[in-house]
Amino acid sequence: MNAPQSPSDIRTRLQGAASPDSAARDAAEARNSVLTKPPGALGRLEEIAIWYAAWRGDARPRIESPQVLVFAGNHGVAARGVSAFPPEVTVQMVANFEAGGAAINQLSDLAGAKMSVHAIDLDTPTADFTQGPAMDEAAFMAAFNTGWDAVDANADLLVVGEMGIGNTTSAAAISHALYGGEAADWTGRGTGVDEAGVALKAQVVAEGLAANPQAAEDPLEALRCLGGREVAAMAGAMARARMDGIPVILDGFICTAAAAVLARTAEGALDHAIAGHASEEQAHVRLLEELGKAPLLSLALRLGEGSGAALAIQILKGALACHSGMASFAEAGVSDG
Repeated sequence: MNAPQSPSDIRTRLQGAASPDSAARDAAEARNSVLTKPPGALGRLEEIAIWYAAWRGDARPRIESPQVLVFAGNHGVAARGVSAFPPEVTVQMVANFEAGGAAINQLSDLAGAKMSVHAIDLDTPTADFTQGPAMDEAAFMAAFNTGWDAVDANADLLVVGEMGIGNTTSAAAISHALYGGEAADWTGRGTGVDEAGVALKAQVVAEGLAANPQAAEDPLEALRCLGGREVAAMAGAMARARMDGIPVILDGFICTAAAAVLARTAEGALDHAIAGHASEEQAHVRLLEELGKAPLLSLALRLGEGSGAALAIQILKGALACHSGMASFAEAGVSDG
């Protein structure tokens, strides 16, 4: 599928995206009703299995080709001292991903997922968004389409992760632009800054929106003006998955901020996504509530990389193993009462 050419093209495509397969959903619901268990006994596992079946157009699906994409970018706003780590760590962690040494490598392997890392212009950080837009339109579209083009059309599940010093500040600024409130409402400890660091981050977030007032009027402008290249790429990958009917498991705060841009751009643009976990970043739960997404896990994770979502692949696999593999009452010769 050809990549979009402009923000208006992104918007048009999302607004015209197809709905899930209603016939597959109905058939999955019918199957669920005759499996050898009391009605509702598997709780949310039943709900997410039916959701997945509808998006894959298969009443009895399995996950066979999950994909994990990790995007890396550097942020000009990091020069404001908003992170406990220097920007050089982004490059170093990309090397660790490529060598297979990060947490996301282990969790992707465990899930049987094909993982790749995409470093985007690390030698050219985005502009400091307290002084104006982080990216011009060309840079924004290039980053968005890096994500779009990285999606394997044959994947049957997608997780997107990130690495980028300063990107919790970017995610906080995007969330602030999309949902209002005070800058401090969306600002947390990120890599582990102290109280003074959190206060500085909140100040930087407020300055970012003041310098880019258009970000509060248009979600894609929020992403362009306040995002990073890796955040834009995450949104691009999730948008491509929406067009291809590939279910997505959302990761933490940064991933969810990128996803929120899509949700605010077009109604239903995030219907193909579930929340993998609730992270320790204080605004993440609030952002999930804004999106109406209940997390599958809550394990005090705050690593990023896609790690929480990759772990949640196991939950979805379990849901589908039960849904697609269990016998019906008739097949098992069990009375259904």
